[in-house]
Amino acid sequence: MSHRKQVLGPDDVRRAVTRMAHEVIERNRGVDGVVLLGMQRGGVWLAQLLGSEIARIAAPVPIGTVDVSLHRDDIGLRPVSPGTSSDVPVEVQGATVVLVDDVLYTGRTVRAALDAVSDFGRPQAIQLAVLIDRGHRELPIRPDFIGKNLPTSSDEEVDVTPDGVIIIESEVST
Repeated sequence: MSHRKQVLGPDDVRRAVTRMAHEVIERNRGVDGVVLLGMQRGGVWLAQLLGSEIARIAAPVPIGTVDVSLHRDDIGLRPVSPGTSSDVPVEVQGATVVLVDDVLYTGRTVRAALDAVSDFGRPQAIQLAVLIDRGHRELPIRPDFIGKNLPTSSDEEVDVTPDGVIIIESEVST
């Protein structure tokens, strides 16, 4: 049995993405040399949405994807499901790469993404954009752009889609 609580609706997600797009443009003094890379799977739709908003406000930026499954440090502790592949549409050497993910939790996926990006070259800078930062970091990783800080307990799950954000709380039977 689980309890579901919606904390953001579609309009909230859209507003957060618009704010994040403005922040990316402002922090980078425009979009020259900026590349968005959505982390497979949850960050892909968000990178596309963020890229569309950046294009509406300033100018189009390259948008790609990065598969981190073979760079994870927990291979053997959880199943690895490489079924996706990285698609990096431009040279990252010297670029400002904005890694995009839906939820930041322990930081381990971001650490793996840093390794995956380095396979494609050495960017000038790597920034991190997440829609939800739920805390519980195991690694010293901090996002540059956050849609919403959402403190959660470790027994809760967070489901993020363009239609909103839902916290799923597992009920523990006694």
